[in-house]
Amino acid sequence: MFSPDQENHPSKAPVKYGELIVLGYNGSLPNGDRGRRKSRFALFKRPKANGVKPSTVHIACTPQAAKAISNKDQHSISYTLSRAQTVVVEYTHDSNTDMFQIGRSTESPIDFVVTDTVPGSQSNSDTQSVQSTISRFACRIICERNPPFTARIYAAGFDSSKNIFLGEKAAKWKTSDGQMDGLTTNGVLVMHPRNGFTEDSKPGIWREISVCGNVFSLRETRSAQQRGKMVEIETNQLQDGSLIDLCGATLLWRTAEGLSHTPTVKHLEALRQEINAARPQCPVGFNTLAFPSMKRKDVVDEKQPWVYLNCGHVHGYHNWGNKEERDGKDRECPMCRPALTVGLNPKRTVATVRLKEMLGWQMSTSDSQMEGHTCMMCLVVMGIQIESRS
Repeated sequence: MFSPDQENHPSKAPVKYGELIVLGYNGSLPNGDRGRRKSRFALFKRPKANGVKPSTVHIACTPQAAKAISNKDQHSISYTLSRAQTVVVEYTHDSNTDMFQIGRSTESPIDFVVTDTVPGSQSNSDTQSVQSTISRFACRIICERNPPFTARIYAAGFDSSKNIFLGEKAAKWKTSDGQMDGLTTNGVLVMHPRNGFTEDSKPGIWREISVCGNVFSLRETRSAQQRGKMVEIETNQLQDGSLIDLCGATLLWRTAEGLSHTPTVKHLEALRQEINAARPQCPVGFNTLAFPSMKRKDVVDEKQPWVYLNCGHVHGYHNWGNKEERDGKDRECPMCRPALTVGLNPKRTVATVRLKEMLGWQMSTSDSQMEGHTCMMCLVVMGIQIESRS
């Protein structure tokens, strides 16, 4: 997508608003990125603006309202208040913005097709059997065509007839200035990180975005008809690192400026080779670890490093330490087990006879002798339990 001035200067890079990345796929969908169905989507300045903005409000069933709904060249949003009353808001062309639509539908108005993210899925067939909770026309992003290229998110997207229909059961209301607004069935949630998208980032508060871009606190349940409280001090403007929850998939928004500071694939490959050249060693098995290249990321061998997500410690693979049989939890990190203090205070620590037998000590061995000969890592590896008294 190139703007007219870019076509006259082919060497000039197209204006990039940012990128949307679907979390959980590590760079590509199970069966590969194809067409509009992909794991990431770059938003570029369009050759011609296609943004829209609200205009005239009609009360059905007037001829003007019927015409607005039936006119496929006219964008509109219909709010069904009851069987006898519908409010139709016409939208007109906005030459200063570009519109991008996201949803599950494969119809032409959708720029970025998103399907449910199923943990552990290896192919598209794994996700197709699950009933989707993502809306066919989930949301739309409006980007300003002029600097600073602000991007704003709105719930719901226009269908092939350029209409958005909020049915009788959808949450909707009239605002204080006489305009209409509403929420989609499962909602569009957004969370902006505090302190920017940096190493100092902290999680923000999840909010719900309305059809008109207003910000609200979360509903009691995802599809409740009662909206949350309006948060007037916050806006629908996307920030670098904003998360978008479509109820089935979560998207990460990265601005063009933020992406310019991120490492490239070449940088990451250089770091991988540098780490492997240092011959990192597993702190438990003492075997050398090697981080695989992207080409061999699906090939698991004995040098493959494994990480404990709760703490971040990296080890080689081992088949012990699984706590599932004991308390239903996942594999336990040996580096994060409770600290053992053997022999530091004979009055507080009691080593069982079984411990002494396993370590090869005679029954006469005193706690003070154990203090000088006990290896903490051996105790951790063997999974020996030490009973402590107060």
